[in-house]
Amino acid sequence: MAKRLRIALLVESSRAYGRDLLRGIAAYARTYGPWKFYYRERSIDDPLPEGLRRWKLDGIIVRLVNPQTTRQAARLGVPIVDLYHDQPAAGVLRVLPNREATVRLAVEHFFQRGLRNFAYVGFPGVHFSERRSERFVDCLKQRGFPTHVFQGGKIEQAKGLASVEHLTSRHAGELARWLQGLPQPVGLMACNDMRAFQVLDVCGECGIVVPDAVAVIGVDNDPVLCQLSDPPLSSVDPNAQKIGYEAAAALHRAIEGSEPPPDVTLIEPAGVVVRRSTDVLVIADQDVVNMVRYIREHACDGLTTQSLSEQAAISRRTLERWFAEHVGHSPSEEIARVRIERVKDLLLTTELALEEIAPLAGFEHLKSMHRLFKSRLGLTPGEYRKSCKTPGAGNERESQSVS
Repeated sequence: MAKRLRIALLVESSRAYGRDLLRGIAAYARTYGPWKFYYRERSIDDPLPEGLRRWKLDGIIVRLVNPQTTRQAARLGVPIVDLYHDQPAAGVLRVLPNREATVRLAVEHFFQRGLRNFAYVGFPGVHFSERRSERFVDCLKQRGFPTHVFQGGKIEQAKGLASVEHLTSRHAGELARWLQGLPQPVGLMACNDMRAFQVLDVCGECGIVVPDAVAVIGVDNDPVLCQLSDPPLSSVDPNAQKIGYEAAAALHRAIEGSEPPPDVTLIEPAGVVVRRSTDVLVIADQDVVNMVRYIREHACDGLTTQSLSEQAAISRRTLERWFAEHVGHSPSEEIARVRIERVKDLLLTTELALEEIAPLAGFEHLKSMHRLFKSRLGLTPGEYRKSCKTPGAGNERESQSVS
């Protein structure tokens, strides 16, 4: 009988991201265990539990803001996997979200909506927020667009992220004045869902219309915060359950010593979960706006470029010209994009077979869906589903709307 490993989980349960990490870890342990977990409810800012050495651990999975605390855990002399820090530490494995990809998804989401003004709001002085800001600015700079970054609201004496989030709300007036000075319409990325929630609250208080004037996207896809927001918040899903699952797998390999895991493993985000806070389409021609919306509503119902031109009562040549001028690609490309997003949605949120998904996404033949999907994503539908889902974690992810 395999040894029952003793694993300490120093992962916060105070927010949805940490709870999803724990779900992924639990899914791995159910498959490859049994494991005995040493776990206490905690926040991300809490210190190491007292008496950790007495637990006679085989390994540790940590998500601690303070790098010194992580190094202290590493001195216990057992394999350790860190789920927070970008910077390497001796003897510490890291399994992290691909933060570059997270930012790219948000940027691409804004571009798909025709937005060409961009802004970022974070928690000044907080490491992860500053790094996300840098990535957002760099990504847009590469495309030739400047970014407006909110520099106010810095909290000098706050202890921990929860304290920063609370105290930052006192700077609502400063944030409101900054938001009112932005060029509109603007796509605004917040460092996480809580900061996005605060931005939406300020917009509501000072009469800024969301998403028409300011389209807001967060990160973490916290279902409670996203639904409490007014309007409901779009957010990048970082695939936290898969991160937790892969962290447990990396720790298991390190304990067994059979296959040395890489020093750092990056997990791709699951996608943008689209809600009303970014439901905007910035196109000067209202007729084209109406046609794009029609495509989004009917692309999976067998819509073709020809049937679209007939519905709009214009020639196909005129239709193609309007789309090239205002959307930047053809109507057939937009139809294909919406169908692929529908396939991705069904792959991630259902257990339907590919043969069942194809007609629901508007494809007459499975082969045509397979060919188009692989040409766009570089993966087959089956490979995409496997790469984004956490084995054994069930199907708890919220449905993703078409972007």
